[in-house]
This record gives sequence, C-alpha cells and structure tokens, in this order.
Amino acid sequence: MERKDLWLLHFSTFFFFLGYILVAPLISPLAIQLGATPFVVGTVASVSSIFAFALKPVGGILGDRGKSFEVMMLGTLFGAVAGMFYVLSFFMKSLVIFAVGRAVHGMAAAFFFPSSLSTAIDLAPKGRVGETLGWRGTMFSISQLIGPALGGFMADYLGFQSAFLFTIIISLVGFLFVLKAYREVRTKVEARAQEEIKGSYRDLITAPFIFASFSLLFMVFAYSGMYTFLPAYYKISGLGTSVFGIYASIMGGFSLLTRVFGGKEADKRGPVPVASIGIILITSAYLALFSYLLPPKAYLSAIVLGAGFGLTVPSLQMLALANLPKNIRGMGSSVYTMFFDLGYLSGPLILGYVAELEGYERIFLFLPILTFLSLLSLIILKVVRRSKK
Repeated sequence: MERKDLWLLHFSTFFFFLGYILVAPLISPLAIQLGATPFVVGTVASVSSIFAFALKPVGGILGDRGKSFEVMMLGTLFGAVAGMFYVLSFFMKSLVIFAVGRAVHGMAAAFFFPSSLSTAIDLAPKGRVGETLGWRGTMFSISQLIGPALGGFMADYLGFQSAFLFTIIISLVGFLFVLKAYREVRTKVEARAQEEIKGSYRDLITAPFIFASFSLLFMVFAYSGMYTFLPAYYKISGLGTSVFGIYASIMGGFSLLTRVFGGKEADKRGPVPVASIGIILITSAYLALFSYLLPPKAYLSAIVLGAGFGLTVPSLQMLALANLPKNIRGMGSSVYTMFFDLGYLSGPLILGYVAELEGYERIFLFLPILTFLSLLSLIILKVVRRSKK
C-alpha cells in the first residue's frame, strides 16, 4: 500500500479501535468491582453493541450519500465523549454512568466502523481489495496487540481513570487522521457523490453477502463470550486485570502476522478457502482454551486464535462487500457489521445467563460449537454455488 490517503485512513482506524479496545478488558473487572452479578456484567458489555446495532443503518445511508468521512469524524468524537463518561463513572462509582459511556461508544462504532470499511474498499487499488482490507485489519490487530495490555496495566498500576483519560486522547487523534485523509481525497469523494446510481439496497440479498454475514455472526458470538468472561474468570480466580490483557495482546500480535497474508491470499485464491482455514484454526484454539483456561498454557490458544482471526476477518469482509455496487456499499457495510453487533450483544447476554447458572468455566465449552456453525455457513455457500453451476 503506497497511497497516502489509504495510510491516513488506516491510521485513523488504528487510533479509533485502540480507544475502543483499550476499554474492553476493563468492563467486567470494573463492573464486578461495582457489585455486578455475572448476568449484569454481560448486560453492561452488550450495551455498546445494542446501540451500534440500532444506529448503523443511519451511518450507512449517510455514507452512501457521500458523507463517509464526516460520519467517521463524528464517530471519533463520540469515542472521546464516551471516555468522558467512563471517567465520570469511576469517580461517581456508578455502573449506570459507565453503561451510558458504553452506549455512546456504541454510537461511535455505528458511525465509524461501516464507513471506514466501505471507504477502504472504495479507495483500494484494482485487484488488491483483499490486501487493502488486510492492511486495515493489521491496524486493528496492532490496536488489539497494544490496547488490552496497555489498558490492563494502566488499570492495575495507575487506576481505571488513567485508562479512560487515554481513551479520550487517542480518539481525538483518530479524528485528526480522518480529517487529514478527507482533505487528501476530497475531490474523489465529491465526484463519487455525483455518480449515477447503479444499484439498490435489494442487491444486498446475495448468497455471498448473506452467508458471510451469518459466518461473522457465529464467530463474533463466540469471540464476545471469550472477551467478556475470560477476564471475569481471571478476576474471580484472584489474578490481575493485566493477565487477560497479555492474553489479548498475544492474540492481537499473531493476528497481526497473518492479516495482510490472508488478504493477499483472498485476492489470489478467493475469500472462502482462506476464511475456512481461519475458522478451523479458531475452533481448535477454543478447544485448547477449554482444556487449559489458566496461564501460561492458556496463552498457547491465544496464538492460534490470533492467527485464525488474521486469515478470517479480511476474507469475510471481501466475500460480503467487494462485489457490491459502490453506491450501496455503505449500507452493505452497515448491515454486515450489524451481524458483528448482534453477535457481540447476544454472546454476553446468553452466555452470561449460562454463567449465572453454572459458573464461568462452563461458558468456554460452547465457543468451539459456535465457530463450527460459522464454518458451516461457508460450507453451505459452497454447496449453493455448486448447485447453481
């Protein structure tokens, strides 16, 4: 990727997601500290996804009308406002205020995430969509590598408030990168807004889009359960917040190693084979995690899990969105990422109920089952394509 506009866009993605994911491992420990039960922990973790799910169509429509950069800037500003609520909740010892912050961060994701994804595809060089999504995913992986460990260590040694203040700062840095990227490609964006409409939203009803979305749903359902309840399990086991931060950082680091490779392979071989291999790795990682929940053996599953995500995420994005008409790609990105939100809000709620009844350990038995359903979606897509041929 040589283009300056794409790199500015990628860096804005890095800072937005760094602010978003830095808070993720702090949700359940802070909620437990404020007296939450396992089900309430899952509910608080789901709040951001509920609001993101509800508002993403608005972000998609605005993006399709040529306002994608403005929508991304609004998302980064909402990220900073969310950080302010987090700080206030800590000093007020209020779980309700913290939940409001999660809601605002969900609004931020609703505006930033779809437009960032669709704009990256729009600006990608011909024949290099997978590679471009791989580099975009690399920014996410670097944020995942740095964010959870940084958030965990800041919470353990400087207090939760320090991590929340840092969220505000880096969200505003993300705003500056989006603004700079917009100035670089303003004429292209304006020209695109005046293009003749070539597709309608009914064109989203295609087999690749539908099955990629369901594959994403099941994969994220499992991921959200792991990301919410593994730090909670470590907390009640007497381990520090930073223990899960290390786990998530290992996962992010190995995801970083495979993102661009996965995108390039999807360009060459097609997204379905690459995504299928990635999901098989993810499933095997969850089986290993269920067998060895505690570190250091648990960190072995983080390695495989990260590598699997690096292959799967850009491939599924390419499968769902690359062949959509440009004028509906914003809404396509919104609907596709709504399946992400649906998985992220369902996982903590449903698995939180399981944890309430049977304990945190039982949750991890369901994760490989869910990712097998993700793989099954891609297998069904293959069958459908063969039958059409």
